[in-house]
Amino acid sequence: MSFFNILSTELYAQEIILPSSTQVDWQRAELGAVFHYDLHVFDGVKYNQSKNRLMPVQDIQIFNPSKLDVEQWVLSAKAMGAKFAIITATHETGFALFPSKYNPYNISQLNYKDGKADLVKDFVQACRKHDIKPGVYLGIRWNSFFGVHDFRVQGDGEMQENRQAHYNLMAEGMVEEICSNYGELFEIWFDGGASHPDKGAPDVLPIVKKLQPNCLFYHNDQLAQARWAGSESGTVGYPNWSTFPFNFTGSGESAPSEISKNKYHLLKHGDADGKYFVPAMSDAPLRGHNGRHEWFWEPGDENSVYPLADLVDMYLKSVGRNSTLILGITPDTSGLVPAGDFKRLEEFGKEINRLFDNPIAKVNSDGLIAVIKNEKKIPVTHIMLQEDIAYGHRIMEFAVEVKMGKSWKIIDSGTAVGHKYIKKLEMPIIANNWRVRVTSSRATPKIINFSLYSNK
Repeated sequence: MSFFNILSTELYAQEIILPSSTQVDWQRAELGAVFHYDLHVFDGVKYNQSKNRLMPVQDIQIFNPSKLDVEQWVLSAKAMGAKFAIITATHETGFALFPSKYNPYNISQLNYKDGKADLVKDFVQACRKHDIKPGVYLGIRWNSFFGVHDFRVQGDGEMQENRQAHYNLMAEGMVEEICSNYGELFEIWFDGGASHPDKGAPDVLPIVKKLQPNCLFYHNDQLAQARWAGSESGTVGYPNWSTFPFNFTGSGESAPSEISKNKYHLLKHGDADGKYFVPAMSDAPLRGHNGRHEWFWEPGDENSVYPLADLVDMYLKSVGRNSTLILGITPDTSGLVPAGDFKRLEEFGKEINRLFDNPIAKVNSDGLIAVIKNEKKIPVTHIMLQEDIAYGHRIMEFAVEVKMGKSWKIIDSGTAVGHKYIKKLEMPIIANNWRVRVTSSRATPKIINFSLYSNK
């Protein structure tokens, strides 16, 4: 559709895929944290995923943090600017960080606090105290204690069938507890997805939708209200469309071939013509530097915390590319986020605020052009563009231009804008007249923010 021949919003509205209010809130949140904590944090050895999926922890009483304070966890997320935070209620050991009527392998069996602890409860309360939206991560795909591998209880014959039925009821019961006992949740994250009941897996989607109708569901083979961005690098490709050809994604090796081929290209970019709204989630562990990639605390790993510059680059290539960013934070054996990790998160939050809290100039526009008259002789280093994502992707192509003499010069152009597009210019530019010009659109654009920034 050309710039000079765009038709009315009403005529083309039926072609625009719209998000739910839950998805809008999730994309606007932009930045979140996920806290991984489990029995093997205390075993004194480096995390080994393949081994931990197969071998139960011999002594659960090793879980004995001396200073555990989930409010300190939440404050670390707050410091980095996160708007939501997620706790791993269960991971691949199968051990639950909350007292469960359905799963006997849980925190009530510990000597710690005489078996009366409930980390999920404390975490959710701390989130609400500090205006962070709470979420819960549940791993039901793997369970070394019950011998579950890729949703299937190991074994054969009638015993396997009976144990599978019991495990499914247990997993569904835990989901019901999480959805019922902790108030409204922002997101429920099923580790590696939650499969499909037709494949013999627990049937969790109806439980979440009934008890937590406003919660973002991520995800199973029936529904994905968000999608993994194809890597654990904290970045997503450009362009990144929030629309997708499927309303589910699968996970890893279980993903449909159309999704997994070409190194998950579809997950990394979305599809401009996709028939479903499935926005991208970029995730990375904070301790992912120097060849490490650790979601759980490990001894001697302090040098693996990402440098500040890497985190800022991650932000630009996730939030700045229409993706939500979730950073993995690792409380240690004392039960606290390590001081160095906390400091880096605080530095990250302050740097993002410094970069983008005070634009030189800012405008909005319901139309094809947004113009900024900038009288300040200040070099512009970054530009930001946002459309109101509640109305879906309307902008299909755009150009950012500055007036040089009597003519306009294109300094940047792109396709997907979505919730937020940030571009760091190759060279700082001083100019009085700036504009963004939408050159292709599905309907009248709703540009809620076109901003200029000057950052050293």
